[in-house]
Amino acid sequence: MLPLAGRAAAPPPPSAGDLAAALSRAAPAADPKVIALATRALQCVQKAMPTRTLSVIDYSRPSTEPRLWVFDVNQRTLLFKEWVAHGRNSGDNLTERFSNVPGSLMSSLGTFVTDGTYQGHNGYSLRLKGLDDGFNDNAESRAIVIHGASYVSPAFAKTQGRIGRSWGCPAVRAGVAHKLIDAIRERSVVFAYYPDQRWLSHAATLGDCGTSVTASLNGGGGRTSTRAALSP
Repeated sequence: MLPLAGRAAAPPPPSAGDLAAALSRAAPAADPKVIALATRALQCVQKAMPTRTLSVIDYSRPSTEPRLWVFDVNQRTLLFKEWVAHGRNSGDNLTERFSNVPGSLMSSLGTFVTDGTYQGHNGYSLRLKGLDDGFNDNAESRAIVIHGASYVSPAFAKTQGRIGRSWGCPAVRAGVAHKLIDAIRERSVVFAYYPDQRWLSHAATLGDCGTSVTASLNGGGGRTSTRAALSP
């Protein structure tokens, strides 16, 4: 063993740019600019909570393409590349509108953390807690969760020109849902992107990462009610 004076200094923690570059190499089909934003939001969350995985949804892409990437943050590897649904009032094949309003049946933008699993109307499902005030902080009361759905499939897209749409939930293929949820159920960030200038300019997790984010991560807000079992 080297004496203390002769030991190499511990390497500094990776920067957001280093992590973004590594994740972009792991998922070359993803937009590097979106990955860079997602890693910025990830590091905001990491100030208050350790994380294991990062899921990136790029709603600027059509639903007929895989637009969900799930990464192991520590290993910097790609775990899943999947199709994901948007809300029925958010658009047809292309996602164009977003909302944080209950009953809107639209998808929400922003940074979420996973908040526990349950068995509901759509089977094994994963709660999401929104961290961007005014953009997705109603996710729990809206029962926005990740779950499997038969309408999320390449076969459905081939016949309909789009995959099926949810009530706002980022639904995934039924056959992969359980495995994907288990991979991200604990200490995980989900980042939903669209080039919406108001969100990009005002999202807490992309800006100064203020006290509202810390308060949410430290238990602010209520847990999703059992009405989540009714969300398609």
